[in-house]
Amino acid sequence: MTTSFGAANSAIFNDPKLQIPGFNGLRPSGLISLQRTARGFSVSSSNSSINRAVSTPVKPETAAEPKRSKVEIIKEQSNFIRYPLKEEMMNDAPNINESATQLIKFHGSYQQYNRDEKGAKSYSFMLRTKNPCGKVSNVLYLVMDDLADQFGIGTLRLTTRQTFQLHGVLKKDMKTVMSTIIRNMGSTLGACGDLNRNVLAPPAPLARKDYLVAQETAENIAALLTPQSGFYYDVWVDGERIMTAEPPEVVKARNDNSYGTNFPDSPEPIYGTQFLPRKFKIAVTVPGDNSVDILTNDIGVVVVSDDNGEPQGFNLYVGGGMGRTHRIESTFPRLAEPLGYVPKEDILYAVKAIVVTQRENGRRDDRKYSRMKYLISSWGIEKFRSVVEQYYGKKFEPFRELPEWEFKSFLGWHEQGDGSLFCGLHVDNGRIKGTMKKTLREVIEKYNLNVRITANQNLILCDIQHAWKRPIITMLAQGGLLEPRYVDPLNITAMACPALPMCPLAITEAERGIPDILKRVRAVFEKVGLKYNESIVIRVTGCPNGCARPYMAELGLVGDGPNSYQIWLGGMPNQTTLAKCFLNKVKLQELEKALEPLFYHWKRNREAKESFGEFTNRLGFEKLQEWINKWEGIPESSGKFHLNLFVDKETFQAVDELAKLENKTGHQLAMEVIRNYVAAHQNGKSPESS
Repeated sequence: MTTSFGAANSAIFNDPKLQIPGFNGLRPSGLISLQRTARGFSVSSSNSSINRAVSTPVKPETAAEPKRSKVEIIKEQSNFIRYPLKEEMMNDAPNINESATQLIKFHGSYQQYNRDEKGAKSYSFMLRTKNPCGKVSNVLYLVMDDLADQFGIGTLRLTTRQTFQLHGVLKKDMKTVMSTIIRNMGSTLGACGDLNRNVLAPPAPLARKDYLVAQETAENIAALLTPQSGFYYDVWVDGERIMTAEPPEVVKARNDNSYGTNFPDSPEPIYGTQFLPRKFKIAVTVPGDNSVDILTNDIGVVVVSDDNGEPQGFNLYVGGGMGRTHRIESTFPRLAEPLGYVPKEDILYAVKAIVVTQRENGRRDDRKYSRMKYLISSWGIEKFRSVVEQYYGKKFEPFRELPEWEFKSFLGWHEQGDGSLFCGLHVDNGRIKGTMKKTLREVIEKYNLNVRITANQNLILCDIQHAWKRPIITMLAQGGLLEPRYVDPLNITAMACPALPMCPLAITEAERGIPDILKRVRAVFEKVGLKYNESIVIRVTGCPNGCARPYMAELGLVGDGPNSYQIWLGGMPNQTTLAKCFLNKVKLQELEKALEPLFYHWKRNREAKESFGEFTNRLGFEKLQEWINKWEGIPESSGKFHLNLFVDKETFQAVDELAKLENKTGHQLAMEVIRNYVAAHQNGKSPESS
């Protein structure tokens, strides 16, 4: 009998603590020996019949049924993610049952309800698109914009994984919305659920070989790991397959079963009926460009080029992940670590081998520990590498040396390298709404622009002719989309998850709370004498799952109660160091008590060009806590200047109204105007020409 992993293998192979007779630490004994072939190695079996890693061995009568989570059983009984979702979507109820709620995630949607409303739950659905590299065609953008108004809550949200989220879709409208996205060459398939999620890549449309290879590789990996059984099309477009042609190398890699990676004759050759133990995240980038938070992914892929700039292969990182559970120390965020190097023609086979290693060995009994980071943490990187090599069919080459990572926002105007321009636009928390939404549509529609979504919740307008630049700048400014120099530096790198009111996991506010938090941090900066152009990376989440990656921030706020947060410190501006939990259950209204002494001492005791993250790590939490405990306010001798900017009520009110349009305080806007005026004179320009 052959099954898709769900039964005996799930516990026998997957718990690294178990010592199983016949299991040699890599594969079932007698399963595989490697022989060199054209691509690397071939497989021969020492048994007379074919053994596969995906075959369920005959169980002894005394064998105990392996423990599996409820979701594993739902997947196994679902007929490849169809039942009972298809039936549930056809009835008149406003919601779907528990099994369907789990299955619809694979289709790219979550069932939600408005937690602000009292009484009966008002159910709706959030849809998340899948856009490898963040690429969105002109047609798809306009369709999503329309759907938000017709069937959503009138807003689009850009996510930290380069996708759209569409909130507030009613069950009765789901098929219309889903089929519209599909028929306009979009997809939500695999944007949620226990499978590979959206594959990240640098969003900049640069005509450089390394960037083009990174983006092409991301798209190929996304295609390789896309479900094949047709459940998505059966539910939303009555079985009609609306798919683009795949590159032949993707089809070849998916079908290759030289090393026992596939489920033979299965509608899902890589996933089987059980798919993966939990979500799986992959990012691809080029050396030095950390616009994708590369170390937070299950797999990080880095293009490696020769001295002439020709891409030769890829470095691979494995084992990153952000999710954790409050006060369960055995759950933790983790950075990916180097696995090795592969030549460019082998990248799809190597990625597939890593995914299959997690499929076969990741825990399926307790979803808190089902991410690949826990498997690697338990096994260690050496054992993990040796198991992956069995599925890959080769030894990994040594990891190639890389330059320092740098966060790149791609905001502002840039040359693409092909004669056109691109423009990166800052969008606070990724929420496109109101006048901004209307303006973006007008610009994108008028100039027929394609767009890209960044992993920092921003938007890039692509393929802009030079003659269009000035009118586009004017249109964007009128819609409140400002050039980066006019945006508070704190806002540029800040991120927040949606949290309340729609996310069922949220403990407290994030997206709705971060605008005020950033204003308060700016006010503390000014109070302690930090300059306006100074900034730190701030990320806020409403729960410990870490969707906005707060554990990589210099200041991470993680919801752990009503209006209460953990404070995490020690991340770096280039997102290469994991933060640590500094304080628990800090009430929102008391943030300044912790932040004011920290920022004051950073201003006065830092080394040259030392970031806030570097400073907190160098001093250590014990010293930081001592400063907070002894804090009695800023000494009068600190030299702080207090400026009375407004001489009359009318001026104050006018500036305050203008400031609200930019999500700032009146004081912040006034200081910006003064700084720009002074800077213009210092540069020899008149204020009117600047």
